[in-house]
Amino acid sequence: MLRQEQRISQNSRELPLATQFMQITSLTANMKKLKILKDSLKRTSSSDEKKELLQKIDEQKRSLEDLGKFLPRKNGFYLRLIVGQINLILDSTAEKFRYKDEYEKFKLYCSVTMLVFAVALTFFISHRVFDAMFSFLLLWYYCTLTVRESILIVNGSRIKGWWVMHHYVSVVLSGTNVTWADNAAYREFRPVFMAFSIYQSLVQVMQYYYQSGCLYRLRALGERHDMDLTSEGFQSWMWRGLTFLLPFLFFGHFWELYNAWTLMNIAIAFNFSEWQVPAISLLFFTLFCGNFFTTISVVIQKQRKRSGKAKKA
Repeated sequence: MLRQEQRISQNSRELPLATQFMQITSLTANMKKLKILKDSLKRTSSSDEKKELLQKIDEQKRSLEDLGKFLPRKNGFYLRLIVGQINLILDSTAEKFRYKDEYEKFKLYCSVTMLVFAVALTFFISHRVFDAMFSFLLLWYYCTLTVRESILIVNGSRIKGWWVMHHYVSVVLSGTNVTWADNAAYREFRPVFMAFSIYQSLVQVMQYYYQSGCLYRLRALGERHDMDLTSEGFQSWMWRGLTFLLPFLFFGHFWELYNAWTLMNIAIAFNFSEWQVPAISLLFFTLFCGNFFTTISVVIQKQRKRSGKAKKA
């Protein structure tokens, strides 16, 4: 199986770029035709022939999906800005898993590093130079995450929506924080930000161990896609087992709202003398809205599914 995947990937790489994209277009068109055919069959009366046709359509769809995993595709706008139109599809399923696992470990190691750094800045070190180093670390971390996630999405990971946008907003927030001068306004907000950074890093470490455990069990049961990731916030598949993370996540969301409110009060007190203060306030408010309402929507969606299953039972 591994050799077959590598052979498909190698053959696709040897074709001209235009031919490769024609293959992808043809594959997409065939997938749409299968979907239309399946939908039309579902509207017909039930029969043994219908069940057999639906089974063959599902098998053909899986074959096309397996083929599509190793065909090159156009990089998104963000990746094109960084690496151009280089084919970033990994050669085999094993390589994709290895890259995904490295991504997960990267998040864990960086979260632990930022936790230690934030604790040191809170209790032992109080100097703007070290604060700037911490902000640069956050900026580098979120920038790296956006690139790594873009490569994972190209290779089949299904992280999307707000959890992707969250990291772009965090990049802007960290970059703005780097430019904030050491003055009275900065020193007033510093203890709140450092305490928030400690809490956020702790929750991220908790998320990693809890979500990775959930994903391992669901993949073993065949209920989750093999390239699914642990990600920021609460996902619908996390409902399986304990839901103890929800209170911690909601507390963090409202802390982001508190940060926005605190910064706006600081901006008013200092007559908006520095643009960074209202800008970071707006960014924290954006993070609160995105995180809070996305988490709420996932919880409502999951509750509806559970109640629907209960009614059927």
